[in-house]
Amino acid sequence: MKVKPIPDGEPQIAPILLYEDVAGALDWLAKAFGFEETGERYTGTDGKVNHASMTYGNGVIMMGNPGAEYKNPKRLGQATQILYVYVQDVDKHYQQAKKAGAAITQEPADQFYGDRRYGASDPEGHQWYFASRVREV
Repeated sequence: MKVKPIPDGEPQIAPILLYEDVAGALDWLAKAFGFEETGERYTGTDGKVNHASMTYGNGVIMMGNPGAEYKNPKRLGQATQILYVYVQDVDKHYQQAKKAGAAITQEPADQFYGDRRYGASDPEGHQWYFASRVREV
């Protein structure tokens, strides 16, 4: 088998987030955070979306239904990870997320390491930080 190199600019890490309502998450993440759906939606025998993917810039997330054997933050009642996403204008992004009903976990603030960031939680409990670089440290 010949292995092809990863094309320049393609993400090398793609987190898979588990959502009980993948279709709802696709709509919500687009509205609140500006993600764009990419590729095809895959459905299970019950007709519900059980796998899809979204992009933001050159970043990608894959999404799946946790099924009975997995537990997402909603089922666990606690965060299992935090995703850190760079955006062009963190304050504008914050306003969009807040307007869409994101649960804000941290207001926008400058950080000692040069980023300005805010924290938010999506409807199924995944934790997100969105940031813009405001100064070099």
